[in-house]
Amino acid sequence: MLYINKISLVQFKNYTQETFTFHNRVVGITGRNGAGKTNLLDAIYYLCFTRSYFTRSESQNTQYQTNGFRIEGVLDKNKQAEKIVCTVKEGKKEISLNDDKYDRFSRHIGQFPAVMIAPDDAEIILGGSEERRKWLDSLLSQLYPDYLDHLIVYQKILVQRNSLLKNMAATGQNQDSLLDVFDLQLVMHGIPVYETRRAFLQTFIPKVQQLYDYIAGTHEIVNIQYQCTLQEEDYAVQLNNARYRDMQLQRTTTGIHRDDLLFLLDDHLMKASASQGQRKSFLFALKLAQFEVIRQHKHFPPLLLLDDVFEKLDQERVTRLIALVASDNYGQVFITDTHAARLQQAFQGTETEIQLIAISS
Repeated sequence: MLYINKISLVQFKNYTQETFTFHNRVVGITGRNGAGKTNLLDAIYYLCFTRSYFTRSESQNTQYQTNGFRIEGVLDKNKQAEKIVCTVKEGKKEISLNDDKYDRFSRHIGQFPAVMIAPDDAEIILGGSEERRKWLDSLLSQLYPDYLDHLIVYQKILVQRNSLLKNMAATGQNQDSLLDVFDLQLVMHGIPVYETRRAFLQTFIPKVQQLYDYIAGTHEIVNIQYQCTLQEEDYAVQLNNARYRDMQLQRTTTGIHRDDLLFLLDDHLMKASASQGQRKSFLFALKLAQFEVIRQHKHFPPLLLLDDVFEKLDQERVTRLIALVASDNYGQVFITDTHAARLQQAFQGTETEIQLIAISS
């Protein structure tokens, strides 16, 4: 099992200095809008992923008019005490586990798995392909360290290749030999990413369907179609055929960085045809299926972070969700809400005792 026992925040977002201690498996975080409920969830997420769920800019994670922040968490993982410390000071970030600093932050990913469900997640369905790749990469990186390694190298080579294409356009110099090297490296690291994505989604879709039926309370056929040009043609051939176009556009136009996922409801695009309730049911099914896959892979449940779920679901769906997270298959769950009484009432019909933490600042 994975539990957070205590978290301490210094200059993280709206927290000057605060410590929270968690005693129960289910923790409710209450307070008015803007008090810092979501920021506390994000601090927990930061401990697990070495980054914020909501922003890539560390300056936005730092309290106003300060030059850094510190997050410390004391956790219990399979009955072993663990301490994670994340510090950012004047732009320099350090992450340590049990006082040993990481030389590569990617080595931390997957050790303390977590799943966040937040209001902005609607962009996974409604937004561009980058949002869907980001969601899928976050999930697969927690399962397969090699996947994350290939992805990191691929993205670095992609940046270098795009920079070379821009430089070639500016100088008029031919750099085909260097492009050949970059193409070989993109193939070497892109194909394993593609194969992992493709194989994973084949087994993942039935789990999403099962959970969608449960959350929605009815059966409608949902599906995820994986779109990748590597399904159509050898990647090395694609890169060679696209080279002239890439030189004209000054960017790499083919590869796994352009993959997309089509979310379908009864064979129609969900973003265009599904109702708001259907999209919400699918989003929760997607994230809860993510939770289930991680639990099976790690042999213990990840942390589940639920932000304002009562504002996103009707009472019937909320009741089904609460019954699910109150079951023995789930580990530690953090839920934010503006109303403490609503949280207490939601768990009254279960055997789960909820700890309530009121945020007043």
